[in-house]
Amino acid sequence: MTTKRPIKVKDLKEINVLNEPQFAPNGESFSYIKQTINDEDEYVSHLYVQGIQDTEAVQWTFGHERVSSPRFSPNGKWLVFVSNRKEKSQLFLFSTSGGEAKQITTLKNGASQPVWSPDSKKLLFTTSLAKDENIHSKEDDEKTSDEKKDEPLVVTRLKYKSDATGFLDDKYKQLAFYDIESEEITQITSGEFHHEPGEWSPDSHSVSFVSNKKEDQDYHLISDVYVVNVVTKEETCLTEGNGIYAYPVFNDDGTKLACYGHRKEFSGATHLKLWTIDIDSKEATCLTENWDVHLSDSAIGDVRSGHPIPGPVWDHDNQNIYVTASVYGNTNLYRVSLDHKVEEIVTGQHQIYGYHFSPDKQQALIAISTPTNPGDVVLVDLTSGEQKQVTHVNERFSKEVHIQEPEEVNFKAADGGNIHGWILKPYGFEQGKKYPTILEIHGGPHAMYANTFFHELQLLAANGYVVLYTNPRGGHGYGQTFVDACRGDYGGKDYEDLMSATDQAVEQFDYIDAERLGVTGGSYGGFMTNWIVSHTDRFKAAATLRSISNWISFYGVSDIGYFFTDWEIGADLLSDPNKMWEHSPLKYVKNIETPLLILHGEKDFRCPVEQAEQLYIALKHQKKETRFVRFPNANHELSRSGPPKLRFARLEELQAWFDSYLK
Repeated sequence: MTTKRPIKVKDLKEINVLNEPQFAPNGESFSYIKQTINDEDEYVSHLYVQGIQDTEAVQWTFGHERVSSPRFSPNGKWLVFVSNRKEKSQLFLFSTSGGEAKQITTLKNGASQPVWSPDSKKLLFTTSLAKDENIHSKEDDEKTSDEKKDEPLVVTRLKYKSDATGFLDDKYKQLAFYDIESEEITQITSGEFHHEPGEWSPDSHSVSFVSNKKEDQDYHLISDVYVVNVVTKEETCLTEGNGIYAYPVFNDDGTKLACYGHRKEFSGATHLKLWTIDIDSKEATCLTENWDVHLSDSAIGDVRSGHPIPGPVWDHDNQNIYVTASVYGNTNLYRVSLDHKVEEIVTGQHQIYGYHFSPDKQQALIAISTPTNPGDVVLVDLTSGEQKQVTHVNERFSKEVHIQEPEEVNFKAADGGNIHGWILKPYGFEQGKKYPTILEIHGGPHAMYANTFFHELQLLAANGYVVLYTNPRGGHGYGQTFVDACRGDYGGKDYEDLMSATDQAVEQFDYIDAERLGVTGGSYGGFMTNWIVSHTDRFKAAATLRSISNWISFYGVSDIGYFFTDWEIGADLLSDPNKMWEHSPLKYVKNIETPLLILHGEKDFRCPVEQAEQLYIALKHQKKETRFVRFPNANHELSRSGPPKLRFARLEELQAWFDSYLK
C-alpha cells in the first residue's frame, strides 16, 4: 500500500509545466520556461536558467506575467524572450552579463516568435498588421472592447473565425526584424497573408517561412515554403502549391532546407514526412517515404497546450537530420540520413515534447513526459546515447502524491488487427475486489494516447476507478493505413475497436465490474461517446465533452466545418447531407438510455456549443437523464489551457457524475 496521498482536482496548481529548453551557445547552461497556476488561479510562466552541471535553476523573470520563447543569441551575449508584462506580448532582451531586461519592441499589435540571425545582429519576429498598417503604426484612440461589442460584425470571408482567436479581424501575421546595433525595426513581408517564420540562412541575408499566398486562400488549404531576402524583400517560392509544409530550416552551407510536410494524400490524416528542398533547383526529396510513421509529436495530455513544436534539426555534418516521430504510443528521437536511413537515437516509454541541440558538442536537451512525470529535461549524448536528467521541477509533487503507473494492454480487433492501449488500476487497489471502470476516448481523431502524464486519467484512478484508454483506428502511431481507417467510417470500425477493447478488458481483468462501466471523451472522443450511448446500453453512465452531435450543422458553425466534414466524413452539406446525417449521433438520439453529462465551452468555435444544445434538448424533450454544464469564456482547449477555475469545475462535474451512477 502506498503512503502517498491520492491526486486531487486542484493538484493542477501543484504541477510545474516545463517547456522550451534552450542551450546557451557554449553548451554549459540552458534556459527553460516553467508555467504554474498561482494563488489567484491565474497562469504565470517564467524564465529559468541553469548550468548543465548544476542541480538548481535561477529564476530570471518574476511577477504575474507570462513568458515564452527564450532564445540565446549565437554569440552568447543576449537572451531574448516574449512577455505580456505590458499587456500585449512584446520582445524583451537580457544581457547575459547581468542587469534588467530591456523591452525592445513597442508594437501596436505586439511581437512574438523571435529567431536570431547567425551573426547575432538581427532578431526575426512576427507581428500582426492590418492592410493599412505598417510596422511603425502607433496605438490610436481605438474604441473600448465594450463599445466594439455593440457594433455589427461584417463577414465576407469563408473562414472568419478561429477557436484559438475568436472572430478574425483584418490583421495578418507579418515578418520583421530588429537590428541589435541600430535598434531599428524593418518589416520584411506584407500583404493579406499569414507568414510563419522558419530560420535565417547561414549568411544572415535571407529568411525561410511558410505561407498560403493563394488568391482564394480559404478554398486552398496549403502552406508553401518560401525564402525572402531581408534587404531586397524578394521572395522565392520553393514548393508547388499542393501540400502542407512546416518548419523549414537551412543546412550549414545554405544550399538546402529541411522541413516537415505532406501533399494531402489522405487529407488531414496524412503522415507528416521529412523533406529536403534544394534552394537553387527547387527539387524536393522525401527522405521518409518508406518509413511508415508520423513525424513530430502526436501524443495528447492535459497539462500543457500551445507550446511550440520544434521542427527538424540538421546535424553538424549536414548529412543527417534529427526528427521526432510518434510510434506505438511513444514519441522518440530519430536521426535520418540524406540517403534515407533511419536510426533511433532516444528510445523509451515516454513522450518527447521539446528539444534543442548543441551540434558542436553532439548533445541535445530533451523535454520528456512519462505517465508519472509531467515533464523534465534530459541531457542526451548524441554519440553514445547516454542520458542524464538535469531538472526535477516536480520532485516535491511526486514525493507527496501517488501517481499510478499504467499497464500496457493489447486487444484483438474484430477484423484481426491490434488495439493498443493502457489500463490504470485505482488508488489503493485490492486484489479480489471489483471496481467501476471508465473507458476514456481521445480526441483528434488523428492523435494518440501515449506514455505521458494525464491528470484527468490519474484523477479518476485516484477516485476509485479503473481507467481504460486505447488508440482505436484513426489515431497516429500505428501506420498510415491505421490512421486513415476511420475517414468516411466514423462510428464504424473505430466504434468496433472501442467495444472490442471493452469486452476483452472485462474478460481479462477480474477486478473490472461489468455492471459498472462508464464512458467519456472530448472532441472526437465526445462524438464517439455520443455514438456509443446511441448504439448500445452497455454503459451505466457517460459524459460527453466538447462534442459533435450533428455533422450537418457542424459543417456551417465550426471554424473548420466546411472542409473537415469532407475530409473526415467524405461529404458536406452540398454534396451528400444524407451521409452526414447517417454519421450524426443526433439521428439516433431516441435510442439513448444511458445517463449523459454534457460539458461544453461557450466560446468553443471548433465544436460550437450548439452541438451540445441540440443533444441536450433532444434528450430533455424525451425526459431522459441528462445534465448540461456550460463554461463561459472557454474554448475547445478548456481541459488543457482554459481558465483554471473552469478546469477545476469541469473535473468536479465529471467526478460527481460518475460517482452518482457507478458507486
